[in-house]
Amino acid sequence: MGVSTPSRRERLRAETAAEIKTVALGLMAEGGPDAITLRAIAREMGMTAGAIYGYYETRDTLVSALITDVYTSLVDRVEAARDAVPADDAAGRILAWGQTLREWALANPEGFRLIYGDPVPGYQAPEGGAAAEAAHRACAGLTGLVAAAWPQAVARQPGGYDWTDFDPILTGLVRAEFPGLPPAAVALALRVWGRMHGLVALEVYGHLRGQTRDAGRVYLDELRDLTRSLGLEGGPAAPA
Repeated sequence: MGVSTPSRRERLRAETAAEIKTVALGLMAEGGPDAITLRAIAREMGMTAGAIYGYYETRDTLVSALITDVYTSLVDRVEAARDAVPADDAAGRILAWGQTLREWALANPEGFRLIYGDPVPGYQAPEGGAAAEAAHRACAGLTGLVAAAWPQAVARQPGGYDWTDFDPILTGLVRAEFPGLPPAAVALALRVWGRMHGLVALEVYGHLRGQTRDAGRVYLDELRDLTRSLGLEGGPAAPA
């Protein structure tokens, strides 16, 4: 069977749904997470609030769609960068992931703030669904970087961690995808996440402005120091 071509009505509906999400991110950029309301979006688009409800039943439905899109955009980029590096080059893959994360965040600051900044007040994430699956991809990808580095990193890591030290959902995901990985590696993955995201968050929120003329170099040095701390040799990579 051939692929059916969307009707004009379907195309217009998809375009309007996409515009609603773009406007929502713009409102958040101007007024923070509180600014994402269906009434405000309707006002910006010259629509009635009732018309917006025809696309998204609730504000939370819209936020979930935004989170899904943002996570998918991010993970598609970082996974592609990681996969362009040989699988046996754990340091190179960490560098590629981290630098691509920074590039994506600077190009999509509203999206970065949505998934890694202040939570949207009152938002209740649904159990399962596309948004949770997209977030899971990001978590699994980062944990996979640590799993690849673990044979070299293990001797440098503190012990004493137990699975009960972590969120049960996170524990279940890690143990299902990386059955041989110990709890200490999960702690390491969280620390790696913190180091990768820390300088990026400072830059996205404008805190490095005026502090350095070359934030890309500072970030690359941080990534290289991170790989060395894992017992890996950080390969060359051009500043973002």
